[in-house]
Amino acid sequence: MGFGDLKTDAGLQTLNSFLEDKSYIEGYVPSQADLIVFAALSGPPKATYHHALRWFTHVSSYTDQEKAGFGGVKNSLDSYGPAGGASAAAAEDDFDLFGSDDEEEEAPKQPAPAKPKKVVIAKSVLVLDVKPWDDETDMSEIEKHVRSIEADGLVWGSSKLVPVGYGIKKLQISAVIEDDKISTDMLEERITEKEDLIQSMDIAAFNKV
Repeated sequence: MGFGDLKTDAGLQTLNSFLEDKSYIEGYVPSQADLIVFAALSGPPKATYHHALRWFTHVSSYTDQEKAGFGGVKNSLDSYGPAGGASAAAAEDDFDLFGSDDEEEEAPKQPAPAKPKKVVIAKSVLVLDVKPWDDETDMSEIEKHVRSIEADGLVWGSSKLVPVGYGIKKLQISAVIEDDKISTDMLEERITEKEDLIQSMDIAAFNKV
């Protein structure tokens, strides 16, 4: 199990192969595992075991105070290495941990949902002058007729009678229209269709809201 006798060439060869793609015995930082394996060596490995020598030199560079701060749990020597359960489990844990971090960091950010655009409805305020035929025309009937005109985008407002001379009064009435739905030509056509009451319709004011 583990590396075997690290004072023999066979043990050193196993250690060297194990460290071929690793910086430490366990995980990605020096730990108690490195100190235990380090202590099992009789000295620096031969140059032919260059991976093991690299690791040995690196661990040797730490002071005793720094080594005292190494994390991890002390296990028996034979629990580390190619067949070491603790080593393999720790390596998997470290890999999963770092893998999760990478996935979290590299995960593409989801685009923020687009805010719905506010629809602006173009509106206008009209003031219409509706003229009767003569002074005997029933102005209440004229207003009743005008207000009976209903359409999507049309809202009638206030009204009043305005003298025009010779006892004749005209109906002046306001309306709010949605420009895309209501046209002044349509209003004129609908209002003046009552020919027995209404002589004409004029636009006294036209303002955008």
